[in-house]
Amino acid sequence: MKRNIALVLVLSVGLAGLAFGQIKAKDGIYFAHEKDFAADSGWMDEVVLTVKGGKIVALLWNGVSNTGVADKRTAVANGGYPMVKFGKAKAEWDVQAKAVQDYILKTQDVGFSKFDAEGRTDAISGATIHVKGFFGLVNEALASAPVPKGIYKKDGWFFKEQADFDTTTTWKDSVLVTVVNGTIVDVLWNGLSNDKTKKSKLVEDLAGKYGMEKAAKKGAWHVQAKAVQDAIVKAQDPAKIALKADTTTDAISGASIHATAVVLAVEALKAAR
Repeated sequence: MKRNIALVLVLSVGLAGLAFGQIKAKDGIYFAHEKDFAADSGWMDEVVLTVKGGKIVALLWNGVSNTGVADKRTAVANGGYPMVKFGKAKAEWDVQAKAVQDYILKTQDVGFSKFDAEGRTDAISGATIHVKGFFGLVNEALASAPVPKGIYKKDGWFFKEQADFDTTTTWKDSVLVTVVNGTIVDVLWNGLSNDKTKKSKLVEDLAGKYGMEKAAKKGAWHVQAKAVQDAIVKAQDPAKIALKADTTTDAISGASIHATAVVLAVEALKAAR
């Protein structure tokens, strides 16, 4: 009888080990991000994680916005994402995000599925925010190839905006560059207007209110902006993208606009070198 009980205990421990088992991804640093901005908040979540010896040893949840601001963690630190004051949350977003990160680091339970219909959970102490999407990103990252080692010394989210609004266009452009394992993995080009009734350049353009698509042969602003973003990711060093004196370029197929994102990316990445 005692032997049978011991066997059951061993099997139970073994099954638990499988449930929270070794991560199958090879050692490396992984990245994933949502495919679109949230309709209600304008944020797009991103995740960076490190696998070593079959375990996740580092994990960071962040986000980028279509509203023309820096990354979510910077926004929270600057008081630009006040969940406690205006959302009546028990803790700010970064505090709750850390609770979720700590849960995964402790349990290695990437198969977690205790979500309600809204994607929240009561099973992680200290977290009342939506977490289902984050767990999805963790698994998406683990299913991808690790990010290769790049040319930059520092990882993170690097933001740079123009010093002033353009007197002709009334817009002030910005760029947000995501660097993982020294490699640029994402670039977001946007802008704000000195007309406070307008939303960001990206949001205005996607709503058909920017107007470039009516005249530009190479498409709406967001289409050309993506071509520039993709070129920066491909080049890795934006300084290698040749610009004319007026910041237009023949080096990027699909973009005839002033590629101010290239100039801003060069400036932003000085902090990563």
